[in-house]
Amino acid sequence: MITKILKRCLPPRTPEEKARRKFFSIKMRKGDVAIDCGANIGSVTRHLSQSGADVYAFEPNPYAFRVLAQKFSNKQNVHCIPKGVSDKNSLMKLYLHEHSNENEVYWSQGSSLLDFKGNVLKDKYVEVQIIDLCEFIESLNRRVKILKLDVEGVECGILKKMIETDIIQKIDYVFVETHDHRIPELKEETDEIRGLIQKRGLLNINLDWT
Repeated sequence: MITKILKRCLPPRTPEEKARRKFFSIKMRKGDVAIDCGANIGSVTRHLSQSGADVYAFEPNPYAFRVLAQKFSNKQNVHCIPKGVSDKNSLMKLYLHEHSNENEVYWSQGSSLLDFKGNVLKDKYVEVQIIDLCEFIESLNRRVKILKLDVEGVECGILKKMIETDIIQKIDYVFVETHDHRIPELKEETDEIRGLIQKRGLLNINLDWT
């Protein structure tokens, strides 16, 4: 018991721990809006929905989405959407994880719209609908309390458009998992986003989600 109390009192040691602690400390209320992009089977969606906030959960992987939709079928404040997000509307290939044949749901988190991501199969994919996230946020006509963006490598294009169109000003907190540490091809683009955030003095974007 004492160990658990001390653990809670200790400051987070890594940027990722700090990001998660900040995320879970944000007070949500009924009527707030949250968007979970890359919802997978809904662990973050569940947390966001507990306050009664309206949650829009995007998940393009059909195996994960089936679990997600069933889990929240009786929750009127959770809107499960079987689509991916990007900076434009399109139909794209979602490449599945190299171990997906073993367990489609378990390995669904590794699927990606990028065929050069190291752990996906180029010859195993599903075609999925992709929506322009900026357009979706604009269409809500409501302020967004939290946006969680974990989209396996396509986050930079979304963030750039959000910043350049000022959609970012309609969101209180943005938590993003970047992938440049695992996908070297994304380093230049991710560094550009970091520079843009710093140049604009944006304080509502956290790139340390994991």
